[in-house]
Order: sequence, then structure tokens, then C-alpha cells
Amino acid sequence: MPPRIFLLLVAFSSILQAKPSIDPTSVVILYNTNNPESSKLAFYYAKQRFIPHENIVGLDTPNKGHISRAEYISTIQDPLRRHFQTNRWWQLGKTKDGFTLPVGNKKRLLVCMYGMPYGIRNQAIPKEQSEKMHITQRANSAAVDSELAVFGVQGLPIQGPLPNKYFKKNSEFSTLRELVPYFMVGRIDGPDFATSKRLIDDAVATEKQGLWGMSYLDLALKGGAYKVGDDWIKKIDELNWQKGIPTTIDKNKQTYLTNYPMRDVSLYYGWYTGAVNGPFLNPDFKFKRGAVAIHLHSFSANDLRNKKAKWVGPILSKGAAATVGNVYEPYLQMTHHFDILHDRLVEGFTFIEAATMSIPVLSWQNLAIGDPLYQPFKRLDGSGVIEDQDKLYRSVNLAFRAWKFDSDRITQKLTTAAIQKSDASYYEILGLWQLHRDDIKEATSQFYSAMNKYKNSSDKVRIALHLANLYRAEKKKNLAIGILQEALIGRENHPSGKPIIAMLNILNPPPPPPAEPRKKQTSKK
Repeated sequence: MPPRIFLLLVAFSSILQAKPSIDPTSVVILYNTNNPESSKLAFYYAKQRFIPHENIVGLDTPNKGHISRAEYISTIQDPLRRHFQTNRWWQLGKTKDGFTLPVGNKKRLLVCMYGMPYGIRNQAIPKEQSEKMHITQRANSAAVDSELAVFGVQGLPIQGPLPNKYFKKNSEFSTLRELVPYFMVGRIDGPDFATSKRLIDDAVATEKQGLWGMSYLDLALKGGAYKVGDDWIKKIDELNWQKGIPTTIDKNKQTYLTNYPMRDVSLYYGWYTGAVNGPFLNPDFKFKRGAVAIHLHSFSANDLRNKKAKWVGPILSKGAAATVGNVYEPYLQMTHHFDILHDRLVEGFTFIEAATMSIPVLSWQNLAIGDPLYQPFKRLDGSGVIEDQDKLYRSVNLAFRAWKFDSDRITQKLTTAAIQKSDASYYEILGLWQLHRDDIKEATSQFYSAMNKYKNSSDKVRIALHLANLYRAEKKKNLAIGILQEALIGRENHPSGKPIIAMLNILNPPPPPPAEPRKKQTSKK
């Protein structure tokens, strides 16, 4: 392809992929007047995203994470309704069924700041009444944000979820007339003020250069009704390679192993353990700036201001810029559908649009934490500021965009780049690509090339784990054990040896310790 024609195609694809951001004048920022840092963050966010100060609303609400339904109504819902009415931000009308709701709405996005409550505790109902209800209707606990999505509609039941009319849509929220009564609701929050502020800074900075790096996916392989969760992640794997986003996918029942040597982690989607584990426990682990990282679990956001509990707090404390989670039990099908969320992000939608399009219900348990206006893949077309750390991933993306239907050409071009730049990373990415294509022979060859070229110990360990997983999937356990034993030499007592030892113990479990001999019982006289 002539260079000038290729550049024109790249420019044209940039025009096609560009998505408008959300109008700042349609954004309302909510903060807690009982938390000075909440107010400080609200005004900081308004400045960074050019949101008018008159759109900042302080609410006199309890300074804690979880509140009662009565507290939600009296300190958040009702004062906010009055504020909208007083400022003529909406026009109310009535449905045929007698519901009062907005028929005109100038504001489309609410953003809760650090310090705002995020959970509404369950309100007990009589046993004889609950026994007649479907299991999802017995709960009236909810995420504050999910309730705010429908706060303009008066007279709704508090039991169970409500359908989300934006689910699976592929258009900007503001363009759909049927969504006028509803709101998108995001949250800038975390274990502390500094983390919450970083979410804003990272989003703004990353949009200038784009989110580039490795994607790590983790299947649960639980089967049965849980299969759909793995299906979401498999779809993400497929989409990533179509878009030239190099991806490692863990197809074992275990989560990624402790001290697994991840690198340049820009994306993570995994499930299904209740507490943070694996490489995320490594004190030195950090996500790449701007990373989107999500782990699915029922109560992942139940304690989001605790950097060591559940998943959301730890993920944010490790540097992620955006995540989603659940305050209380949501049930799998009523959580964020990862495949839809990721697809919309890659298409260029804002984080809050992608998150809202991916959730089938409102008035339920779900939160989206991060700058709602963040567009992580705004530069996936190759535009933006080019940083040295991103050049590898930009070149991979360019190869896949240029020759997406020609695997041989992709392999040829990236192999040439590996030789010219003397960069083993290309061989590793090619190995992952061939593994995705089920070309085991070629994947093995590329991984061994990477092993021979890498100098860093953690990189060599990661390649050994790639090969061990490959052999494990091919039912070649002895080869898997052999490559791991070789990689372990000299690392037996080093942190980098932990994932190798863990994998060896999975493949070849050590014998149980000998039972202690029973003590002779003396007869009592």
C-alpha cells in the first residue's frame, strides 16, 4: 500500500472513530457538605472539565459510606429534586399511570464526589411478605448512584431492580428521547482524597496520548449458570486482537498467581474471588496510568474506601483510573456486562456511557468509579501525543489496523520490528497472537525466541509461565514441569520464583505432610 494512501486511511479512520464527549453544561457535581475534601474535589473536577460552578451541588448528608433508605430520601433524593425544580433544570409531567417524571431535562450526568455515601442499607420487610416475592424483589438495598439514575421519577417501588432503557444501546445518551427522565451517574471516589483526585488527573492526562499497554484477562471456569461471565471475557479477548491490543488470557481455574510478572497493565478484566489476590498483592505492582481494571464479585465495592478490602479499593490504590463494582449482591446477569462495557470503550465512548450501556438494570447495586468523562481509547486511531513507552503498543496496533485480515503479514512485520529494534516484546506479543489463533507450533517458537532475547528476570519468568500454560493445555504436563523447573533455578528463594513454585504445585502437588502418630491413651483407674 503506498504510504500516502495508508496515511489517508489512518486519518479517515480517526474521523470515523471520534466520539463527542458529554456537554459539560449538562453535568451536575454532587458533594457532601460535611466533608471538606468532598467540596475541594468537586471544585477541582469542575475546573479540570470546564463544568460551570452553578452545576456544583452540596448536600447535607451523613459522612459515611452506607446510609439508611430514610437518610437517602431526606438528605440526597428530596433536596436534589428541589434543587432541580428551583433552578428549572427539568420540566415535570405525568404519565398515564400517574407517575411524575421529567419530560424535559437539561442535565444528563450526575457525578458523586469522594465523601458522598455510596450504599443504601437493606430495609427489613415482613417474612410472610418476602416469602411471596421473587428473590431479586426481596432486596431494597441499593447503590446510591443507581438510585440517583431514576431519582427524577416519583413513586417508584424500592423493592428490586428496574430495567435500564440504555442497556445495549450504541448512541450518545443525550440523543435518545426515551432517556429524558433518567440520568447517567458516575463517581469519583476511592480509599482517600489523593486517590480520588488522581482519577481525574490520570483521565485528563491519558486522553492526550491514549491508553496503550497489555490487557490481562482471567477466566473463572465455574461452568453452569456462571458460563456467561467467561463468555464476556472471551469476547473481550477477540475484540482486543481485532483492535491490535495485545492480550494475555488466563484459562486456568486459578486466578493469576501471586507475583505473576504482569507488565504495562492497561486493561484487566477478571473474576471470581471475593478478596484481592494474585499479582495485585505484590507491594511493587502498579497499573499503567489511565488503566481500566475490573474484577467481578458480588460485593466488590461494598467497602470501596478500604485499600485492602474486597476489590474496588485495592484496584484503585494500585493505580487504576476506572473500575466498576457492586455494593451488595447483584446476581450475575444484573452486573455490568463486561463485553458490552469494553466494546463501547474501544468505540470511543466515555467511561460513564460505556458503563451505563453495559448494565441491564437501574435502582440496583452497581457503581462506576472513575472520571465519567474519561475516554481511554480516544487515541486508538494512532493520534495524540506519542510517548516512548507507548511506541511498542502503537506499532502493534498499527500493524493490526493495516493488515487485520492477513496474519502472515502481521507476523512478518512484527518479526522485522523485533529484529530491527532488538526488542523481545514483539516475540512475546506474536506468541500470544499465535496462541489466540490456536497455532501452537508458531506460538511455541515465538515464546522461545522471546525467552532467549529477554534480559530481565521477570520477563523470563513470564515467558516460562506462558509456555507452561501452553503445554498444560496440550496435556503435556511433563514439558510444562520441565520448563518451570528450569526457570526456577536460582530463583528458589526469590519473590520471582513464587509463581513458578505455585504453578509447579498445581501441576505436581506435593505429598501431604505425614500424619502425627497418635498418642497412647492411658486408662483411668
